[in-house]
Amino acid sequence: MPRTIWSGAISFGLVTVPIHVVSATENHSIQFHNYHLEDMGRVRVKKVCELEDREISQSEIGKGYEYAKDQVVAISDAELRELPLPTAKAIEIEAFVPLDSIDPIQIGEGYYLAPDGAVAAKPYKLLVQALGRSSKVAVAKYAWSGRERLGLLRIRDNAIVLHAMRWPDEIRDPAAVDPPNEQVSEEEIEGALALMESMTRDDLDGPEFEDTYTDALAKIIEAKREDRELPEVPEPEQPAQVLDLMAALNQSVEKARASRGEDADVHELPKKTAAKKVAKKPPAKKTAAKKTAGKKATGRRPRSA
Repeated sequence: MPRTIWSGAISFGLVTVPIHVVSATENHSIQFHNYHLEDMGRVRVKKVCELEDREISQSEIGKGYEYAKDQVVAISDAELRELPLPTAKAIEIEAFVPLDSIDPIQIGEGYYLAPDGAVAAKPYKLLVQALGRSSKVAVAKYAWSGRERLGLLRIRDNAIVLHAMRWPDEIRDPAAVDPPNEQVSEEEIEGALALMESMTRDDLDGPEFEDTYTDALAKIIEAKREDRELPEVPEPEQPAQVLDLMAALNQSVEKARASRGEDADVHELPKKTAAKKVAKKPPAKKTAAKKTAGKKATGRRPRSA
């Protein structure tokens, strides 16, 4: 069982669920330390007091807020734990909302909330089943490490997961990146949709979703330890300059379908889009049959939008 990060309770209405929080993720990446390359001595960071010019121990170190240039207010961990907030001891659920109403950019690190003792078992199960049946997630407030946070509670395999969230005012306006104001054709949009369809899958299981960086790094470390030649670096594929976007999309669809053993013939894609354009702008003289076809084509547009 991972170590407990925080203990408290989930609170919604008059229902309270005692819980303790454990991390829901693990870091499997290779960790490096700093070394002096001349003699491979470990380089460490020393904590030195600027006023006394001496190294100090961890027990002498605390938190402080620089109120003014010559005035620092010390704040202890005990004082942070006793903040005058209802969220200091509880995860207070404020609302239940559909998951797709929350911008994913707000959602961060995940934690498992485990029931704390037998008294928590029934209300914990109640919240799990109610959340699952409602198809909603809970938005809550909680206070950790000296600040109040926003969180999202959802269900994963009968366990409650808490995701840290950013406050709405912490999200920058997308206009900061100056999104391009370029026009694309219907053929290009249909081509992109076909490429997305050819790359669609039901899950993320497979070798393409494994951490190849860590594996490659482990091979380099092992080769250096055994004084062997380093693995050869594969030549990276140079991205082609896109001159014809439609042709690039068609070739991408062909490649994706061929890799799955599917029929790679997608050359009819632009014809389908062209047919829709004809339906949108029929000739001045139409037969009754053409009028009917035009109505059907118009009726399909809202569903594909």
